[in-house]
Amino acid sequence: MSFKIAIIGAGSVGFTKKLFTDILCVTEFQDVEFALTDMSEHNLQMIKQILDRIVESNKLPTKVTATTNRREALSGARYIISCVRVGGLEAYADDIRIPLKYGIDQCVGDTICAGGILYGQRNIPVILDFCKDIREVAEPGAKFLNYANPMAMNTWAAIEYGKVDTVGLCHGVQHGAEQIAEVLGAKSLSELDYICSGINHQTWFVDLKLNGRKIGRDELIAAFEAHPVFSQQEKLRIDVLKRFGVYSTESNGHLSEYLPWYRKRPEEIMKWIDMSDWIHGETGGYLRYSTETRNWFETEFPQFLQSASKPIDPAKRSNEHASHILEALETGRVYRGHFNVKNNGVITNLPSDAIIESPGFVDRFGINMVSGITIPEACAATCIASINVQRMSVHAAISGDIDLLKLAVLHDPLVGAVATPDEVWQMVDEMIVAQSRWLPQYAHAVPAAKERLAKSTVKTREWDGAARRNVRSIEELRAEKAALRQAV
Repeated sequence: MSFKIAIIGAGSVGFTKKLFTDILCVTEFQDVEFALTDMSEHNLQMIKQILDRIVESNKLPTKVTATTNRREALSGARYIISCVRVGGLEAYADDIRIPLKYGIDQCVGDTICAGGILYGQRNIPVILDFCKDIREVAEPGAKFLNYANPMAMNTWAAIEYGKVDTVGLCHGVQHGAEQIAEVLGAKSLSELDYICSGINHQTWFVDLKLNGRKIGRDELIAAFEAHPVFSQQEKLRIDVLKRFGVYSTESNGHLSEYLPWYRKRPEEIMKWIDMSDWIHGETGGYLRYSTETRNWFETEFPQFLQSASKPIDPAKRSNEHASHILEALETGRVYRGHFNVKNNGVITNLPSDAIIESPGFVDRFGINMVSGITIPEACAATCIASINVQRMSVHAAISGDIDLLKLAVLHDPLVGAVATPDEVWQMVDEMIVAQSRWLPQYAHAVPAAKERLAKSTVKTREWDGAARRNVRSIEELRAEKAALRQAV
């Protein structure tokens, strides 16, 4: 088979490499063309060197091109994959730093909460530019696979306003399933059959079977509490399991941002999180991790390039959805996964316009969702609170309405549990001003926001959060990795 796959934001080097090798694990796909595009020529050249080395080492006919001209990369593409982070780590630092001044302590801040909403404001205009290019220069009927957060907002904008065939893809469901299989003592993940449904990062394991035997709430609680590692790292998720009756797909740290009961009081935060790794709840944890990863990759690039000489091993194909979806669409081999799409009645007790994450099957006829799922009422209530914020956030990003943006932030569950309306109004003004270069739709609102900030009497505080760790140096990272190797 010969067709073109464009990857936007291909400078996300490690993730692009994973998607690339996954796709080449499909025998029929070895003659495809990969068109890489990114705003950073430097990152593009690094990833192209790595992918070229993989192609050469495996003696493949695969073609790899790289260009900062997005339309050139999208021209004639059948599939477009987006991994973009608009504003990079500079804007992301503001997503964490500024809300902290108003008492809002985020672990990740890329889905909802103050950081996730502003991230969406930066991304959505760019997503619509992608969609315009896809409509105009890509292969007719091209499919857009969005990996970029905030997943629901980006996918909502691409479908509703971009008018492009779009599916949102995340790996939270797979990671949650791996945990459950481990605590239940499964020999392999294939022994576990599960149904997850909800919205991205608030998806719920509503049905679990191990080797055909139904797993109930009490058995699952006991299994997690008995696990020597997860019992400490996933304290919040276990508490939610006890109260809601179902396990959440999302990590301890991420989930703590969406449920306002766990992060609204600084003195309470350490009760629910774990500092052994960023994903379990550390303040600004993903920002620290992303900064360290970027620094590490820049320094250790020769080693990454050398490792690209290894043969592709289909047995190590990852559980990222993209390669499996492409395989199903092109070959007809059926793939079952969990996908982000417009609801339209798939989940009976969530709004029809929402972007939901739920089971579906892929074959030659496309992505076919399993309809008629009803999630537990508590799960639906939690999801709907976020959906309402997402809807307002998308509409604000499209219209450039700063008042609607402030209302969206005010209605965020964690923000509303911590900040007053006056604090929210000032915080949004401050974020809009700080990130104005990435927010063209709010250009008209920036001068007035600056004036309000100059006259404001709302007090803020300089605060690193309840559980902040410093970014580690390359030397510290090397020492830690060496100690781990020695321990093994």
